[in-house]
Amino acid sequence: MELRRKQPIGVELVKRGIVTEIDIEKALQYQKEHPNKKLGDILYILDVCDPTKLIEAIGDIVGEKGIILNPSKIKIKLTDYISLDIAKENKAVPFEINNGKIKICFANNAKNKNIDNLRLIMLNKGLVMESYITFESDIERILKSLEGTSREDFALEGRNDTVTNLVDSIIKTGIDRRASDIHIEPMADEVRVRYRIDGELFTAAKINKSKQQQVIGRLKAISNMHQEKQEAQDGRILLYDDYNIRVSSQPNVYGEKFVLRLLKKNENIKNIFDLGFPATEDELKRSINKRNSITIIAAPTGEGKTTTLYSIIDYLNSPEINITTIEDPVEIRIRGLNQIEIDENKSSFSSSLRTVLRQDPDVILVGEIRDTETGEIAIQAGQTGHYVLSTIHTIDAIEVITRLRKLGLSDYDISSTLATSISQRLVRKLCTKCRKERAFNDEEKKIITSLGEKYGVDFDLSGQTYDAVGCKHCNNTGYYDRIGIFEILNITDEIKEEIMNGKSSLEIRKKALEQNYKPLLIDGIGKVIKGLTTLDELNKKLLFY
Repeated sequence: MELRRKQPIGVELVKRGIVTEIDIEKALQYQKEHPNKKLGDILYILDVCDPTKLIEAIGDIVGEKGIILNPSKIKIKLTDYISLDIAKENKAVPFEINNGKIKICFANNAKNKNIDNLRLIMLNKGLVMESYITFESDIERILKSLEGTSREDFALEGRNDTVTNLVDSIIKTGIDRRASDIHIEPMADEVRVRYRIDGELFTAAKINKSKQQQVIGRLKAISNMHQEKQEAQDGRILLYDDYNIRVSSQPNVYGEKFVLRLLKKNENIKNIFDLGFPATEDELKRSINKRNSITIIAAPTGEGKTTTLYSIIDYLNSPEINITTIEDPVEIRIRGLNQIEIDENKSSFSSSLRTVLRQDPDVILVGEIRDTETGEIAIQAGQTGHYVLSTIHTIDAIEVITRLRKLGLSDYDISSTLATSISQRLVRKLCTKCRKERAFNDEEKKIITSLGEKYGVDFDLSGQTYDAVGCKHCNNTGYYDRIGIFEILNITDEIKEEIMNGKSSLEIRKKALEQNYKPLLIDGIGKVIKGLTTLDELNKKLLFY
């Protein structure tokens, strides 16, 4: 059987009557001067034929659907599905989603592996990808417009004519934009400034490389760091009213990177229920207001453990109770509390906790259980009439038990003292000024119903959900602020018995599920149904589809 050799795309276009041989000759001449341009894009630039017919024919020849992509056809926010960097790298623009299928348009010279890469990314998000192709210049124009909007959104405020004013402008803009952290990062040919807002990093500015040493010198000067040291240092900036800015420097291959943590000195403590805590007030009281016990908040770094601790302490705070906190550092000062800040050169959580026990406390907040000694003293405090609140790094409320065991605490001590473990994550809240209402699609209903059946929860999907859109109020992200999703494990007598008998976390989880324990996912889906966040945002944290 004779195999037909694939014809060059120019020959195919002439055969189909889309262009003439003279058009192809002009295009080939143009290509000699612009060797990086593909023939189809050159014909589009030369405007020798109908562009719609041209891209449809090219699509048919290469086995893809060809379309003219313009802004009016883009129905979704690109960065909700892929980052701008990934879009540039793959020359791709997601433009529509319907019934679990996402349409993504590629430049007509995109390699097959680019299409395959995006297909895998979408499958991980629970979406089936339909690929289209268009002219590379249209893809570049759309991506450039998005990049321009991003830069405009994060333009530095104030004067930056001198290095002093430039650094001041970077910090003040971060404060105004609600950033929790500012990253100032030397790169190969520039200095990048990024803000972390609602848990996400955004590029704010790029500074000329020639100013790098001056910027570093200014940051060291106002942070009370050693100018001559080319090694990791910690400092503080106290020049801004109401803000205590912690500064960390770390050398990298291009210079010294700085991260500024913006901490408001007198920030109002959020009510525990405003944080998204899912229990009723009576349930909260049963979970936390106890003596002879410990409550532990569990989550990875940056997921709001300290904020939840502060909210619980504020809820418990009254003149009749002696509350003492041991923190590293004290992030928010609360009236009526005895707050102790750890000095790593002079004290530790364990040594400070020993001292605090002689100060007649009713409630003790220990910033974090980091080691066996702190864990043992916290357990002893709980066993001798105190109520102890602390945090630990684990993935969920059940694994708190495993973590305490690994620190060397006995099953007896854990079962007799641990009253409640709470796990949490922070997800971005939909911006109420621009969110777009719609019905749940079939794919979303399938995912949510399946999870509900797994955990014995009947979710009502008859109402509306929302898509993130983006406006000036939310810096065009579609989200504003964050809210917690929680799971609460109350250590009942039955679970105490499981712990005492040395049962594994899997066996303890099974028993807990029988007693109305619900994992993080269930609270998260509840908040999606209430219109507080989106299924995609929840999946970014919990990876359940």
